[in-house]
Amino acid sequence: MKAFLDFLVRFHHFFLFLLLEAVSLLLLFRFNSFQGSVWFTAANGVAASVNRMYGDAVAYTKLQDVNKQLTANNVLLSKENELLREQIASATADTTQTFRLMQDRLRDARLIAATVVSNSTQKEDNYLVIDRGEADGIRPEMGVVGGNGVVGIVYLTSPHYSLVVPIINQKSTISCRVRGTRYFGSLTWEKGNVRRAFVDDIPRYASVQKGSVIETSGYSSIFPPGLFVGRVSGVRNSPDGQSYRLDILLGTNFANIRDVFVISNSYKAEIDTLQLRAYTAQDE
Repeated sequence: MKAFLDFLVRFHHFFLFLLLEAVSLLLLFRFNSFQGSVWFTAANGVAASVNRMYGDAVAYTKLQDVNKQLTANNVLLSKENELLREQIASATADTTQTFRLMQDRLRDARLIAATVVSNSTQKEDNYLVIDRGEADGIRPEMGVVGGNGVVGIVYLTSPHYSLVVPIINQKSTISCRVRGTRYFGSLTWEKGNVRRAFVDDIPRYASVQKGSVIETSGYSSIFPPGLFVGRVSGVRNSPDGQSYRLDILLGTNFANIRDVFVISNSYKAEIDTLQLRAYTAQDE
């Protein structure tokens, strides 16, 4: 304490000078508008510079967190972009051509227009109800199609309504092939995404590319060959490892399906009769 007092006594002239200077500046800037404005402007400039340097320092320390967030956002946007491209390709690129090809494949069949009045998509065994029935010529085991591809098969009928088993029903199996090849398998669906299904039993030597068209094979009297079903979105091994399983992006969007057509095949009864006679002959 004594040393501090000695220091003040020794340099009291200097401290007195600083005090007088401060009082003089205060009086100068306080009672003179021009000098006050100069001081105010300079002080604000210094404060702004200090605040900017402080802000830059804080922002620099947070760059690592910002970069992590940006990376996560980029990954999410990439996934959403890929899904959006698939949906756009399914919704626009193929619609007109698909409908035109379906009309060509069905030119010899009678089509009965119908409207979906009830639809389930969240169950393992989904069903559709359409507003056409026996009075309109609809019978069980008739195929149902829409503007974007195959929908399903008529299961039960009443005079004015029909119950349809869509391809997003786990009991549904439809024979399909890869367009332009002889590779075929069964289209099946598992509970989950109503736009996704798969085709099993594709030979491992088959050369199938992502984007290849999957269509009906024609190996039944329900659907003629060449009706659009969907596109290959991935190729992987089947559960038994003996063949390929093709992941399919379905052409029909069952979440908003409304207008459909029931295929009335005039030759179906004749084909069924021949098949029945063949099975009966084998049993004998």
